[in-house]
Amino acid sequence: MDITITAAILVVLTVAILLLRIFWLRIPLGFRTFLLRGAAAVVLLHLFFVVTKWGTTSTRVNAIINWLAIAGYELFIILFSRLAPKWLTSLSAAILMVPLFAASILFPLALVLRPDAFARVPIGNHLFYRIVPWSSGAGNPGVDLNIYYIPPFAPFLSRKVGSQPFNTEHCDAFAAYALPGPEPKTILARCPHSTAQPAKSEDRIVRLR
Repeated sequence: MDITITAAILVVLTVAILLLRIFWLRIPLGFRTFLLRGAAAVVLLHLFFVVTKWGTTSTRVNAIINWLAIAGYELFIILFSRLAPKWLTSLSAAILMVPLFAASILFPLALVLRPDAFARVPIGNHLFYRIVPWSSGAGNPGVDLNIYYIPPFAPFLSRKVGSQPFNTEHCDAFAAYALPGPEPKTILARCPHSTAQPAKSEDRIVRLR
């Protein structure tokens, strides 16, 4: 349901950007400059977060930055379509817009609707984890147990330092949790078996990056 609503919001955003393209030359120069600089700044910020795996500790803030980056990307693509020859640049712009509606793009955007869906669970030593569900599309859903580091000098930032996937075919993935590991810079990711499986758990040692 969240993905459907997110796709609908993205369609509305795209239509708004298209309207902006139509009236672009009527917009005051100062405001156009502000939009372009703002779009460039937020796209670069998002790319920095993606490449370095840094982000904020707030799911909502991360999702908002993601949305702003998408809006900035669309703005640059739409303005690109104003260049000559317009038939070619418009076709190229349409092709570049299609990937925005892929599930891998929509899922992070949908987090703005449910920012508290993935609770932050502290582990100690400035580390915490989140359980993020996913689906393989083959009837075997699972989760990613993502581990993050919070720097003491900037408690509003976090960096993803490890991840361990679990599939419901092998254990009760949605009951997975993390514990401090047996060695420095390691985390024990544990996924207990379901009631229909032997009474043990799937344990994985995650080495932090």
